Amino acid sequence: SMCISTQVGCNMGCTFCATGKSGFSRDLLPSEMISEIQTAQKDIGERISNVVLMGMGEPLDNYKNVLRFLELVSSENGLNIGMRHISLSTCGLVEKIYDLADRKLQLTLSVSLHAPNDEIRSRTMPVNRKWNVEQLLKACRYYSDVTGRRISFEYAMISGVNDSDACANELASRLRGIIAHVNLIPVNDVTGTGYRKSGEERLRKFTAILEKRGITATVRRTLGSDIEASCGQLRRRNEQGGTV
Repeated sequence: SMCISTQVGCNMGCTFCATGKSGFSRDLLPSEMISEIQTAQKDIGERISNVVLMGMGEPLDNYKNVLRFLELVSSENGLNIGMRHISLSTCGLVEKIYDLADRKLQLTLSVSLHAPNDEIRSRTMPVNRKWNVEQLLKACRYYSDVTGRRISFEYAMISGVNDSDACANELASRLRGIIAHVNLIPVNDVTGTGYRKSGEERLRKFTAILEKRGITATVRRTLGSDIEASCGQLRRRNEQGGTV
């Protein structure tokens, strides 16, 4: 499995993510996204069979190029990776979610939710000021209904911000009726955010509340944080090797 980037930098500005802090440079072309996979295959000497668009950038903000990439990567004459082996992550560009649903591509939609309500989400994710939680989840229900695919909701667990029992119960209420799975991700260290990851006991309690309310949830294993390559840690560097 491989996580690839769709942009250099990001426009979304989520407060817990390093990518947005370095600004947006440009969109990646379909050929560049394909090249990420081909280069990895060459380096490791194995075939990549699963792809997640969860690296640097917002895939739906580079929509035209991402659609062309999906066409190429799944083609028998391309890399021949089936759509059911591809996950696309978005922070919630609602109009594009509706369009993606109507295309019925059968990929897995992963939604970076990270909060159960507008107060917390607008404070940590600027995109919520354009499309709020209710609008986003309405689009998610549409996507699930039209495609028949389960949606994966990403939820970065930030100590004292979005990890309370009340947040867990509100999240469960919000997701009722959606074919969903929640990935709980202990937030990774990013210089300048001041955020700390939730403790193990808090993670267990949050998960237990969701499962008691009928929402499937798992705590994601964290890999790559030692080289600043884990979730939320990717950022551009200048030619001299420093952080941008």
